[in-house]
Amino acid sequence: MGNPRLCLWVLIAFIGLSACTSAQTTPPVSTIATQAAPTAELTHTQSAPSVAPTSMQALPTSAPQPWASPTAPASTQTSPPPTAVVEFPNPDAFEWHQVANGLENPIGLANAGDGSGRLFILEQAGRIRILHNGSLLSEPFLDISDRISCCGERGLLGLAFHPRYVENGYFYVNYTDINGNTVIARFQAANPQDGRADPSSEMAILNIEQPYRNHNGGAVVFGPDGYLYLGLGDGGSAGDPLNAGQSTNTLLGKVLRIDVDAAQPYAAPPDNPFSSGGGLAEIWAYGLRNPWRISFDRLTGDLYIADVGQNSLEEINFLPAGSPGGANFGWNFREGSQPYQGNPPAGLAMLDPVVDYNHTKGCSVTGGYVYRGANLPQWQGIYLYGDYCSGLVWGLLNTPQGWRNAELFRTNFNITSFGEDEAGEVYLVDYGGGIYRLSARP
Repeated sequence: MGNPRLCLWVLIAFIGLSACTSAQTTPPVSTIATQAAPTAELTHTQSAPSVAPTSMQALPTSAPQPWASPTAPASTQTSPPPTAVVEFPNPDAFEWHQVANGLENPIGLANAGDGSGRLFILEQAGRIRILHNGSLLSEPFLDISDRISCCGERGLLGLAFHPRYVENGYFYVNYTDINGNTVIARFQAANPQDGRADPSSEMAILNIEQPYRNHNGGAVVFGPDGYLYLGLGDGGSAGDPLNAGQSTNTLLGKVLRIDVDAAQPYAAPPDNPFSSGGGLAEIWAYGLRNPWRISFDRLTGDLYIADVGQNSLEEINFLPAGSPGGANFGWNFREGSQPYQGNPPAGLAMLDPVVDYNHTKGCSVTGGYVYRGANLPQWQGIYLYGDYCSGLVWGLLNTPQGWRNAELFRTNFNITSFGEDEAGEVYLVDYGGGIYRLSARP
């Protein structure tokens, strides 16, 4: 693919920026390119720090956060779980250790929760590969490249296994079809624990027309409530010309929440905010530009949403477990914590990100996971996320004093995704072809 940083329109396959940047040399994929970043931590308690144009900004969480739902009450950020650490570990003692390479444009990683220890890796062109016992299997788990448009911001973008995958063999994917439209589909593996999936087993769940080539989102995640959550971008172009983010009459620019067990192809849960009217019943949260990776904390059930910015700010949003639906994250009235365009209606409640950063630090946020593994107790409760362009990896920590955010690693990776295995160990996906696990240095 050549030097993947020559032009962001080609390389940044998931964000909708179209400006080319200066060429940078990318090291070989086999390089374990991790360097502890110098200390750059922000802590906030009762008040927000002043906005500096070249600094990471952390936002206050001491005041109740309003919700833009016709029925949802105000919500506050939850206290951190008792098992979480309250200090960041020294990143010099850790590294991103390579566990696989030679993949073709990998953009996602998931586990099946089936006890097999396998990792399933998305290749953008339409294949799901299996990493098992340290070996990358040559035969794909699924190959649907014949029905996918790729690449740019299109392709096979998301994967989630049904909570009862061992029983039913079901898993769900998000891809753009040959016409560039979003498809959410269910597939089945006849022998879930060691077999391959049947491409002909596809059952379409949702088909969503995409007006532009970019901002397709891609997240597919099962929540602790058993419902399927889907992250969809605002439809593309720049600045949200269709005003999809703020419209509750389109599925674009949203996190959707559907029940794939109650009916075929799905049902809208009755406690979704617009299930009784005022918007589409599938919507759970709105006001998003291009959510690129969402995840639930497997211990607390808290939801983290990384939303890619337009001109200035990348953001991480947070919904504590038990939050009602209907959160409005502000796009396109706001980009991150700052105004973007237009004047919101009086009284419109919009939820601030818990942290945002400007484009001196990168240009496309990639959401990650809260570490809940057993191998690295120093990382318990730390949410790890990164930037596709700069390769920076941050840690975000919810402490009794408020949110703390720190730059932890400087890498040479184009970070397209993070993932976790069945034991809660965290992995990083590099678009150049490698998979890396957070590990203690030998």
